[in-house]
Amino acid sequence: MNSISRLYLITPLIEAPSQFSEILDAACSAGDIAAVMVRLAVADERTQINRLKILAPIIQRHDAAVMVALEESDTSDIVTIAARGGADGIHVNYDQEEFRNLVDRLKGERSLGVGNLRSRDDAMFAGEMGADYIMFGEPRPDGFTPPSEAITERATWWAEIFETPCVVFASTDDSIEQMAMTGAEFIALPDSIWAKSKDDLSKAIKSACKTLEQVAASQAE
Repeated sequence: MNSISRLYLITPLIEAPSQFSEILDAACSAGDIAAVMVRLAVADERTQINRLKILAPIIQRHDAAVMVALEESDTSDIVTIAARGGADGIHVNYDQEEFRNLVDRLKGERSLGVGNLRSRDDAMFAGEMGADYIMFGEPRPDGFTPPSEAITERATWWAEIFETPCVVFASTDDSIEQMAMTGAEFIALPDSIWAKSKDDLSKAIKSACKTLEQVAASQAE
């Protein structure tokens, strides 16, 4: 049987972690969550570390990895924040020079994920340099989301050829099945899930998990 894709959650920008902790715990309790990208709003380094210290244990309690991400305009040191805040890794938008620097600094001690890759060459370079996963299809910093056909084409190409895992962003609930059909190891759920009530959020995640199981079963036939 084909392996089942697992869910990857992406939080909204976090400013008040204590207000988000309950809904985050509900999300992580609802299904098989592989990882959560904790997106931190711009703040000083100490604030970022303290935010992460509140949220990371909630996620890790459910055996999910914590990937920290900062806004483009944030000049804080993400490696220091991850280390002192207890994250399992960091997620960054692709920049070749910065990516090289992060690979050297992390030395494999924490995971390194990368997204906003504009070309196949960028993806291959990141994979060869040591990215722990590649992400396709997430909204770019300017808000643009690639068409679903482009996302599935790129993810299918990657999953068929490369060993480095990939995360595929499902921009709507209805696109989860389509993205899972690419063979991607992880499916990132849309931001809209966080607008749901706690009960509806749990139902949405359970439904997504069921969809991933059904896709794996159909591909194994």
